[in-house]
Amino acid sequence: MEAESVVDLVPQILHLKKILVPIDFSDASKKALKYAFRFGEQFDCEIVLLHVLEPAGLMVGAPLALEVFLDSKDPLSTMEKKLAALSAKSRNNDPTSISSRVRIGHAPNEITKAAKDLDVDLIVIATHGNTRSRYLCIGSTAERVVRSAPCPVLVVREKEHEFL
Repeated sequence: MEAESVVDLVPQILHLKKILVPIDFSDASKKALKYAFRFGEQFDCEIVLLHVLEPAGLMVGAPLALEVFLDSKDPLSTMEKKLAALSAKSRNNDPTSISSRVRIGHAPNEITKAAKDLDVDLIVIATHGNTRSRYLCIGSTAERVVRSAPCPVLVVREKEHEFL
């Protein structure tokens, strides 16, 4: 019996059809989007941008959440417009299919639910990695998503390898 190569033994399990990218409009999340686009190009798959609005009650003491809701009479519409603009800007010279969604709730839960509802094959999520606790090295939202996601999760650090 001939020796089989490693490639022959490992099934082609990485076939991506849909990638979910949680976006909070930070530089780190835009970097994660760049990673997703590279996967999208290689696998010719759809990319879904997701922004989660967290009501102020869910994030006590978080001024950014309050600003989102006090800044506009319709925060959902505002975020949908921002996502549409980011999506349109990202489409320049890119054949990858892009769609966007906005959800309201606790970010880790909504990201996980969206991954299930949309039947995604991969989540590409960013993290700053900046936390007061030295034990949380990837950020609380990203860590919770990794623990509960129904699919593989690629966590992109802010100071990570750049694609050429």
